[in-house]
Amino acid sequence: MGRDEPVQTRRNYLATVGTTATAVGLSGCTGGGPQPPNESTNETAPASDERPIFPGYETTEVTVSTPNGERLGAVTAAIADTDELRQLGLSDTEFLPDDHGMLFIFDRVADRTFVMREMDFGIDIVYADASGTITQIHHAQAPGPGEDGEKQRYPGRGQYVLEVPLDWTTERDVESGARLDWGE
Repeated sequence: MGRDEPVQTRRNYLATVGTTATAVGLSGCTGGGPQPPNESTNETAPASDERPIFPGYETTEVTVSTPNGERLGAVTAAIADTDELRQLGLSDTEFLPDDHGMLFIFDRVADRTFVMREMDFGIDIVYADASGTITQIHHAQAPGPGEDGEKQRYPGRGQYVLEVPLDWTTERDVESGARLDWGE
């Protein structure tokens, strides 16, 4: 997933910057909001022969909880915190396991629009404000045959956007007002 500008494929991007590229540190997130990602978690070097889900991305566990702290679910999320990583998003990911997602991190709260550019599967798009409180959830179907996903637009307001498999939020009773938390 990404913004409205043209997108490179993950393969082309990684070929350009090298497969050891990692997301840079969180910028613009200060006290009162979710904790920055745990930089010790990196899925770019799997312990076994398994192929990583998100090569070239730092990862962190993102937990979703009710306002009173009841845990609703968690995913291992790739961190998209640079323009290049946010632009690329999940557009070149072949599949998304139920326990994985992508966390888009921006410098400030703003109106944003995500599209389904070059997506092979549906996702839930979860917008959250500066404190990590969910403001809106979209259930975005995969583009149909012959569609590139550019016309599938999902607007929202937030500083953070979590993408998880389609209906992940419904299956866990995640609603606006719930909270995203990650790392230390």
